[in-house]
Amino acid sequence: MDDIRLRFYNTLTRKPEPFESLEEGHARFYTCGPTVYNFSHIGNLRTFLFEDILRRTLKLFGWRVTQVMNLTDIDDKTIRSANEAGISLREFTDTFIQAFFEDLDTLRIERAEHYPRATDYIAEMAHLVKTLEEGGHTYRSGDSIYYRISTFPAYGKLSRIRLDKTKAGARVDSDEYEKEDARDFVLWKAAKEDEPSWDTEIGSGRPGWHLECSAMAMSLLGESFDIHTGGVDNIFPHHENEIAQSEAASGKPFARFWLHAEHLNVESEKMAKSKGNFFTLRELIERGYDPIVIRYLLMSVPYRQKLNFTFDGLHAAEQALERIANTLRRLEHTPEVENQGALCQADVEAFRRQLREGLADDLNTAKALAALHTVLHKVNTALDGGGISPKVRSALLEAFTEADNVLGIFPKQEISETNDDDEIQSLVNQRTEARKNKDFARSDAIRDELTARGILVEDTPHGPVWRKG
Repeated sequence: MDDIRLRFYNTLTRKPEPFESLEEGHARFYTCGPTVYNFSHIGNLRTFLFEDILRRTLKLFGWRVTQVMNLTDIDDKTIRSANEAGISLREFTDTFIQAFFEDLDTLRIERAEHYPRATDYIAEMAHLVKTLEEGGHTYRSGDSIYYRISTFPAYGKLSRIRLDKTKAGARVDSDEYEKEDARDFVLWKAAKEDEPSWDTEIGSGRPGWHLECSAMAMSLLGESFDIHTGGVDNIFPHHENEIAQSEAASGKPFARFWLHAEHLNVESEKMAKSKGNFFTLRELIERGYDPIVIRYLLMSVPYRQKLNFTFDGLHAAEQALERIANTLRRLEHTPEVENQGALCQADVEAFRRQLREGLADDLNTAKALAALHTVLHKVNTALDGGGISPKVRSALLEAFTEADNVLGIFPKQEISETNDDDEIQSLVNQRTEARKNKDFARSDAIRDELTARGILVEDTPHGPVWRKG
């Protein structure tokens, strides 16, 4: 399947492009991580999940991956929240960093190679500002340092913001802003009595938010790397400002591909605490939802399309996962046939190709999931009819493992037998023996016991198969 090539929609060029890495066989990418002042909500987690699929897909297609995800532990929000809590910034952010990693593990999101904390890279940030000062890209106002966007003619190339609509000399001190036109932005904020500050080669103070990502990305990935990701809300001003300061300092392209995840709505409305539709992963789990059901729903719509998160959607995702689990169980417990069976090797290869083609098409998870459900239907049809040969079964299990390595949604209990599975199988075997001996009272009693435990038994042409109801 070497003819299948990865293509990503590049926000920078506004078109899909074949992916090639700067260093052969090694994909380096940076992801904008959480601002650790609260628990991550499901909109944040959708973006982190898309980046997980990107990471897994790159590995499926043979790349070695180095991923950097920053932890913003110093900005206006974290400082304000720590002050309100009456504790140090480090103590405050430690709590939410730990919670963030717990959420990643709960959603089966693979760990990146690096999770730099902004406060551990202050010296690198100060040095970047000094480089920009020496290049004539900054000015001072009081003890703060601002980036003069008029010194970077390419400003706006990512967001398509037009500089000719910008008022000369206008600037912004806030870490985040939502203006439709550009502003000179703060790189280094003057020290204040109620804020943490550091003594550096450019003076005492603290970094602005936009500066942080550039310094950490270039420190860990180099001045130029392959992919930069985030949510669409990061395009302007954050990512636009990253490009301006990074490329002005290095004279080199910053990131070659820019990938952005669309917004998530809840029940067709923008998520907001005031509307009562604002959910963290923990809140949904407390309501009884399996985290893998949540993972399935979050990936069911390709990352560049808006996702409408609904409780009906969660129910549908739950049913889809039940179909996967039950098919895997049927496959595991249905006896093999000695002939070629009703599922052929070509069906398995078609599934593997369709899975790759979907993922190669700008991480089209909807296509990948459709390919999975198509082959599951073929498997069930084969098990109901002519069965599956040992050779095809082996190839199918290998293909399923490959799919799960990317999608991460297969029930773990179905991949390896448990003691409970052994006990259930023993009861199924006893029922089969009772039926052979025409001891139907015993057979019915065992079936009733299995039903009480939530186990359904199907009598197929190849013998009984059990599944969880």
